[in-house]
Amino acid sequence: MKYRTFFAVLLIAALAFTGCAKEEKAAPVAAKPAFKVGLVTDLGGIDDKSFNQGTWEGIIRFGEENGLVKGTDYKYLQSGAEADYVPNLSTFADEKLDLIVAPGFLFANAMGEVAEKYPQQKLMIIDDSSVQKPNVVCAVFAEHEGSYLVGVAAGLKAKADGKNVLGFIGGMQFPLIEKFQAGFEQGVKAVYPEAKILVDYAGDFGAPDKGQALAQKQFNAGAYIIFHAAGGTGNGMIKEAKERSEKGDVRWAIGVDKDQYTDGLYGDKSAVLTSMMKRVDVAAYEVAKMTMAGQFPGGQTLVFSLKNAGVGIPNENPNLSADIVSAVNDYAAKIASGALVVSEIPAK
Repeated sequence: MKYRTFFAVLLIAALAFTGCAKEEKAAPVAAKPAFKVGLVTDLGGIDDKSFNQGTWEGIIRFGEENGLVKGTDYKYLQSGAEADYVPNLSTFADEKLDLIVAPGFLFANAMGEVAEKYPQQKLMIIDDSSVQKPNVVCAVFAEHEGSYLVGVAAGLKAKADGKNVLGFIGGMQFPLIEKFQAGFEQGVKAVYPEAKILVDYAGDFGAPDKGQALAQKQFNAGAYIIFHAAGGTGNGMIKEAKERSEKGDVRWAIGVDKDQYTDGLYGDKSAVLTSMMKRVDVAAYEVAKMTMAGQFPGGQTLVFSLKNAGVGIPNENPNLSADIVSAVNDYAAKIASGALVVSEIPAK
């Protein structure tokens, strides 16, 4: 009897425990954030090694950090011509994405049109501040500040190597691109007043052949280092610098928008001296982050400068000596603090 009583007690306890276990609820699984962001590229394509690619990298980082699904929650549409801008933006707007990003001032008219047609759609344009709509946030950059830094690097490098001719190649001649020219010229002259700077504009952002032809012209005229602000067109300049350097006629290219060091590789060397990084990735990432948090800065123009790490040179610069990097950092600190003001307008 004692054993029967003992086992009965155990059975009752076990049943009671089982009942309690059934009543316990499983811990809730965190829901994946419902957020969708789309990029409409400019003419250079998603892998232009410049503006579009840099913006997309910022969106990728945002998507991965927030558990979003590539191709579903964050995706892109490529534009083959300016006529594609409105249809591509409208396609994403019809899908009711939470944020649509367009990199490049050439989107201004299309962005304004789509913003009016879809007043509830949140939109972002990079490199333009003219679209003043409550559902549009504009992101602009202090290109002249970052260009000043690569001008300092180019001037010091040329001076150290006994060269006195440098070059600048722009895509289209607009005030925006002239800011790159202005900053570069001021940076060069700050450390090497005697240097001569050649300037050419290709009239195109997506023509590497034109960029290479202009690079041939400037290199033949004695240019030792060329800085480009020409998107895909500038890739032709880098190609020309690389081909000459491979043959022993060492020439240098300065990249733009993103670190273009790998684009200049030949063997274990690179023809890219440094790059003026315009952190379009940071702009896209930050605005997507704000939008998902319910803080979309519609109607505002956000400025990315040296003060908030929106422009600058890469963290690693294998082709710059330590003393040149130190000088660049000193100038960067002066500009960020306001002690040195860089003009946005090229000298006449």
